[in-house]
Amino acid sequence: MFDGQPLACFQPFIDTATGRIAGVEALGRLRQSDGSLQSVGALFNDPSLPIDSLRELDRHLRQHALQQFHLAPEDWFLSLNISPRWVSELATGQPLPSLMQLEKEGIDPQRVVFEITELSGDPQRLAEVVKRYRQAGARIAIDDFGAGYSQLDRVLALQPDILKLDMRLFQAAARGGPSSEVVKALAQMAEKTGCWIIAEGVETEAELNFALECGARFVQGFLFAQAELEFFPAEAFVDRFAQLRQQYVHGKLDERKRLMDMRRELSTLMPQLHAWAMAKAPLKHLPQLDAYPWVLRFFQCDRHGTQLTPNLEWRERRWHSDASYLGHNWSWRPYFYQLLAEGWEERRLILSTTYRDATSNQYCLTAGQFFDEGRRLLLIDVDAAGL
Repeated sequence: MFDGQPLACFQPFIDTATGRIAGVEALGRLRQSDGSLQSVGALFNDPSLPIDSLRELDRHLRQHALQQFHLAPEDWFLSLNISPRWVSELATGQPLPSLMQLEKEGIDPQRVVFEITELSGDPQRLAEVVKRYRQAGARIAIDDFGAGYSQLDRVLALQPDILKLDMRLFQAAARGGPSSEVVKALAQMAEKTGCWIIAEGVETEAELNFALECGARFVQGFLFAQAELEFFPAEAFVDRFAQLRQQYVHGKLDERKRLMDMRRELSTLMPQLHAWAMAKAPLKHLPQLDAYPWVLRFFQCDRHGTQLTPNLEWRERRWHSDASYLGHNWSWRPYFYQLLAEGWEERRLILSTTYRDATSNQYCLTAGQFFDEGRRLLLIDVDAAGL
């Protein structure tokens, strides 16, 4: 039925806190007559193949993985892929084949993560089986998280211990753009629900940096290792990971320095704008902003967040006025109540966190400072792309 010898290969999970291998994922391969290894993934997505044959192949691969796992360090975990389609076919109360295999091979379920790999199957039956896995001591992961909105329902229903970010979404997000914010939001949601994040498909240093930015607990990918028949030593990637992590930290420090430099420049600009506003001077008396190319616009609000003046923008070496937002209230924006909370008493300059501007679609942050004895607030929108 299948061309080749079924074998389990193992791809390591790197612990981002230590750089050590914390566990491995078992991945099915077929060894060809020439010794090459071929993934079995395509077989399980082929509707023409008999389900019984695929189930038998899956159990054979899992048994081989469990037998080999005896050779792994005792503090490692083993991640095993589980198809909800087959779980749905189990009768209520029927002994679970995967747990029976663990018992037969003498593997402690606490060292095992069952990775739910698809969206198919009966959600209620899946939740019942997951509950039994967890009662046995195993942990639960959801694979390809973020690939479909229905997975949000699955997270709520299964309450997994681990979420594996969808590889294609993750790799696209690492290149920047809107998907970057989506993945960060997913990672933040996972953190708030007590889940560990695994970033799989980490193949470049930029993708590793993004995984660390997302707070990934483990990373997995060709940057460190592909799936192999033999286990790597637990310390195999410690030195390299430490070097890459240090590069990431230095990059974040450089980013922070650029932000602090910008803050100092804004602290110089803000009093000039305050003085102009207090004098009710014409636009021609405003300072030229050639030295501040990252300033997008500035405007004034009252202390309740209502915009009092047009947006003023420095473009093409002259000031432009846009009255479109006069009277709009911005008190609901995070930067505004941050200013109220942190800048009201001391009248000091406050910088918001980075956000995407709804009008220009640019990454921005907003600097603000109260003046005129607290009656007015001057806000400067800043292009944050360079940060």
